[in-house]
Amino acid sequence: MRTPLRAALALLLVVATACGGGSGGGSTIAPPLDPPVTQPDPPVVDAGPVAMRRLTESQYRATVADVLGEDVIVAGRFEPDNRVSGLLAVGASNVSVTPAGFEQYDAIARAVAAQALDPAHRAALVPCQPSGATDDACASAFIGGVGRRLLRRPLADDELPPWLAVARDAGAELVDFHAGLEVALAALMLSPEFLFRVEASEYDPARGGDRLTSLAMASRLSFFLWNTTPDEELLAAGERGELTGDAGLAAQADRLLDSPRLEATVREFFADIYGFDAIEQGLVRKDPALFPAFSQDMIHDAEEQTLRVVAEHLLTEDGDYRELFTTRQSFMTRTLGLVYRVPVRSADGWEPFSFPADSGRAGVLTHVSLLALHSHPGRSSPTLRGKFVREVILCQDVPPPPGNIDFSMFADDAAQNRSTARGRLEAHVASPACAGCHNLMDPLGLALERMDGIGVERDTENGQQIDPSGQLDGEAYDDAPGLGVTLAKHPQLSPCLVDSLFKYAVGRDPVEGERAFRGYLQERFAASGYKLRELLRLIVLSDAFRTTSGPRAASGSASAAPQQTTAVTVQPGDLS
Repeated sequence: MRTPLRAALALLLVVATACGGGSGGGSTIAPPLDPPVTQPDPPVVDAGPVAMRRLTESQYRATVADVLGEDVIVAGRFEPDNRVSGLLAVGASNVSVTPAGFEQYDAIARAVAAQALDPAHRAALVPCQPSGATDDACASAFIGGVGRRLLRRPLADDELPPWLAVARDAGAELVDFHAGLEVALAALMLSPEFLFRVEASEYDPARGGDRLTSLAMASRLSFFLWNTTPDEELLAAGERGELTGDAGLAAQADRLLDSPRLEATVREFFADIYGFDAIEQGLVRKDPALFPAFSQDMIHDAEEQTLRVVAEHLLTEDGDYRELFTTRQSFMTRTLGLVYRVPVRSADGWEPFSFPADSGRAGVLTHVSLLALHSHPGRSSPTLRGKFVREVILCQDVPPPPGNIDFSMFADDAAQNRSTARGRLEAHVASPACAGCHNLMDPLGLALERMDGIGVERDTENGQQIDPSGQLDGEAYDDAPGLGVTLAKHPQLSPCLVDSLFKYAVGRDPVEGERAFRGYLQERFAASGYKLRELLRLIVLSDAFRTTSGPRAASGSASAAPQQTTAVTVQPGDLS
């Protein structure tokens, strides 16, 4: 059996012409990386290495709720996640636990354990009545059951005695059986096998290569489709070895895909690619004098609005992914109504809402969440908005600007013909060092300029009429809804989603041996009518999802950071 750490092989989907140099004539977008695949069956896959991923904050919280109780509060600061290749899900394979982070996990674990074993909760978790302050048989039943769910595998016979000793010693010292269990539970929650998703592999004689073990598949399947630890049925199937076979894997995959809990992963995935962690961390701030309608309540409602639309369209309606950029269906709260300038009947909560056909809004790009997120504190930013579309929605790389650019010349509203964003950005394209990249980004962002720095609609800027027209790779549009229509037809839109979702599933960048399979996924996604649930099923039943080249090779680079977890490894008895 092999225990992996992390894999990171960078593979960019599309490379745009780099900024800089002396040519100012513009830039071209490279053709799609993957040629069309026309075979009906998936190609042979030479899969990449498995990854050891630290639980994200949302996965930690969901696991606590599922194992210890939905009303157990997880309070405290988590170590920040790391975005790699555009995804926190990939960055989870590149992070360790620092000493300061370990102290935070320690405090969180102690608080959670105290709640889970208080008089109001212990009956649901402890399957027996102790005979006194120490009771090895009762403690064994608790630790074996809860430890199996937290570590996502059964505890071996030789693992139980040290954990029992923790509970016994603490119970005797505190003269309280349940207080002893608290100490053992907190220690379990500090185990690297809880804080990290350790994916083990084994040799598969049928394929002549390595595959994930059945128990590792239970975890990978559950965290991918439900964003939480395996439930009892899935964990039991993993223990019986059913998840290395086609039939057993398909049965469990279909059960998870048919569950309402699938929404948790869909929301988490889109929150990841859209960068909504910045909203959750309170990093989106606006000048209150310029944007009095902005508040943290408003921006959190805006995030929720977008995720509700995504889940409703892709799951409830089983809609075409491309229509996310053209749909006028949405949801609204009173707080958001002030920004969208529409009436909202409900004083509290959400209500369905449709933007009128003559509205300047259609599709998620015109949502307040993305407009405010990709703007400056004091003004909108066509460049940031256009960069988001190129890099996140189309997976095209836009290089950073040269280091010697004087940005003051672009921010002067009083300069001649620079009272609008379009006028100011003409200075970008007039500069040879900037023109290549800004010709890629700015026209897309300018289509959204009729929405200001927090997303409020407007017709003018500094008294001048705003022109939202432009073109996307030769396709012209008149305004923001037109950009959405053009984007929905772009040949890189759905391949970008496929590649991002595949990276999210396996926790790393693709490798060369998965190139043809990614093309196959893109073709089958299109054939399905761009239905997300079908794409998820194709991924989880594929060899790319369940086979591996083995653990990532250790190195001395920063990419091997998870090896640092040995510095904070907790053994039974370390916690008191």
